Amino acid sequence: MPEHSGVDIDYAALKKGGFMRQTQKGKFSMRLKVIGGQLTSKQLEKIGEAAARYGKAYVHLTSRQGVELPFIDIKDVEAVKKALAEAGVSIGVCGPRVRTVTACQGSTVCPSAAIETSGLAKELDERYFGRELPHKFKIGITGCPNNCLKAEENDLGVKGGVLPEWRVDGCTFCGICEAVCPCGAVRVEAEQKLVGFELKACNYCGKCVKSCPSDAWRGENGYILSFGGMFGNEIRTGRRFLPILFEKEQVFRAADAAIRFYEAHGKAGERFGKTINSGENAALLQKELEAALDS
Repeated sequence: MPEHSGVDIDYAALKKGGFMRQTQKGKFSMRLKVIGGQLTSKQLEKIGEAAARYGKAYVHLTSRQGVELPFIDIKDVEAVKKALAEAGVSIGVCGPRVRTVTACQGSTVCPSAAIETSGLAKELDERYFGRELPHKFKIGITGCPNNCLKAEENDLGVKGGVLPEWRVDGCTFCGICEAVCPCGAVRVEAEQKLVGFELKACNYCGKCVKSCPSDAWRGENGYILSFGGMFGNEIRTGRRFLPILFEKEQVFRAADAAIRFYEAHGKAGERFGKTINSGENAALLQKELEAALDS
């Protein structure tokens, strides 16, 4: 192993533990674990103190809601970890394993959101964080089809949505639902007193439900899952294999099945999206997902 100041350095172990080598010899950028993009004021204060004492008095905010402390010297690694642990700040991970779960603020804060996201992010993190896999595995949660967290860029994406249902009782055939629908899934025939709805065209945004002045549209909130997304040297959009789900436990079952599939069929260094790229593997994954939900 290379040496620095007379101490052997296990770079692989450091990277696994969230310390990434910098251009500067003996310096590391320390990745912190931030679940769902949330930190307390006490944690922020402690992070700032650590950056000032051990780094260069600044932090880097990553594209996945993470926080990194650059310019940490190898001799200070354990001291920084201990200082941050006092405020409940732990270290993230790198390499071929499940990364920290990202999430928007969800229905706790955002009026557009169809699902609660922060608690779900913590539960998914508790189940999967750091799990060894053929390659890195990212999970992202977004509260609605506005898709602020870009769910389909993740290996497992979770998006909130609303399955709408039209009822003739109370409908005034005003046409507002057709006007607000962004994907042409609704068509109002006022003279015939009919409303057509094409489920295949629906993006589950729920705008028809929210805008209806007579409550003729009702909706059930649920989870839309996508699998195999990636956004790097190669770009793939996550694929949907399941209909919208309405129980959180179903999300966990599907996630369990997807990760088990990746463990069984993924090759070392191969992203999940490539594993399920073949028609045979895609069909097999769909069967295993459906079986998991039926169990």
